[in-house]
Amino acid sequence: MKISDVLPPFRHKLWSIAKQGGVTHAVSRLPLGADGRVSWEFMDLLNLKESFRDFGLQLEVIEPGLDGQMHDMKLGTGDRDKDIERCRQLIRHMGALDIPVFCYNFMAGFNWVRTSTTTPARGGALVTSYDHSLMRRAPLTDAGIVTGERLWDNLKYFLEAIVPVAEECRVKIALHPDDPPVKSIRGIARIITGMEAMDKAINLVPSDYSGITLCQGTLAAAGADIPTVIRHFGSQKKLFFVHFRDVRGTAERFSETFHDDGQTNMPEAVRAYKEVGFDGPVRIDHTPTLAGEDNLDPGYAEMGRLFALGYLKGLLESVDY
Repeated sequence: MKISDVLPPFRHKLWSIAKQGGVTHAVSRLPLGADGRVSWEFMDLLNLKESFRDFGLQLEVIEPGLDGQMHDMKLGTGDRDKDIERCRQLIRHMGALDIPVFCYNFMAGFNWVRTSTTTPARGGALVTSYDHSLMRRAPLTDAGIVTGERLWDNLKYFLEAIVPVAEECRVKIALHPDDPPVKSIRGIARIITGMEAMDKAINLVPSDYSGITLCQGTLAAAGADIPTVIRHFGSQKKLFFVHFRDVRGTAERFSETFHDDGQTNMPEAVRAYKEVGFDGPVRIDHTPTLAGEDNLDPGYAEMGRLFALGYLKGLLESVDY
C-alpha cells in the first residue's frame, strides 16, 4: 500500500507536512500553466512530476479538482467531445511520464455536495455533513432535469473513447462514486451510488485498465460494508485507488468523522486490503478541522491530516502490512 495525500500542484507547506507524516506518494490536481490556470499540457505535467520527485515524493495519481470536472462530457452538451479529447490527451501524457492512475467521477453539474461545513464533531472539531431534506426545495440548475438513463449513456460514450487510450498508455482509470450517493440533486441524477452501480459502470467497456476509486466514506453512507466491498473489487483486481475516510449516518443524512470514530470497522478494512494484496495508493481524505485552524478548506486542513496519517500507519503496523 502506498501512503498518499492529495497535495496542491505547486510547492506548499502541505508538502512538508505530508512528508513529515510519512507520505511517500502524491495525489495531485491538474497542473497549473504559466498563466496560473489549470493545464492539460505535457510540459506542465512533466514539471509537476519533477517538482514532486525533487521533493522526495512520487506522483502516483492525477485527480482533477473543480476546474477539471468535464461537466460538458457528463451532461452530454455540444462541447462534450472537447472534454473527452482533453482527457485522452492527459492520459497519453500520463502514460509517457509513468503516472499510473487517473481518478475521475461522474457527478454531473457539480462535484461532492455538503449542506454544512461547520458541523461539530469530537471535542468541537469541525466536519462536513449532508442533509438531503435541506436540498429538496433547491432550484434546478441551468441543465434542467437530467435523467439517470442519459447519464448512463454519456458514461458509456466516454468510456468507449477513453478506455482504448488507457489500455494503449497503460494508465489505470479509477471511477469514484457519487458523493453523496443519493438519487438526484437539483434535478440532476446521481448514478454511481453503490457497489452494484460501480460494477455496472466498469463493465460498460470491460478492461484491465478500468476500475474504481474506493471512497470508503461515500460507500459507507450508501450502506455498504466496506471490508466486503474491498474483497469484492480487490479479488477482481479492479481496486486501483482508495480514499480512506469515514462517516456516521445514511446517504440522505450523514456527518463525516475522525477516522477512528465512524461506522466502518477500520481494522477489518485494513485486514481486507492486505488479504486481497492491494498495493496501490491510499490517500487520507476529508479530515476534521481542529482547534486553531481556519476551516477555509473544509475537509483538507492540516492537523487532521496528521491524525489520519498516524491512525492509518498504526493500523497498517497492527497487521504487519
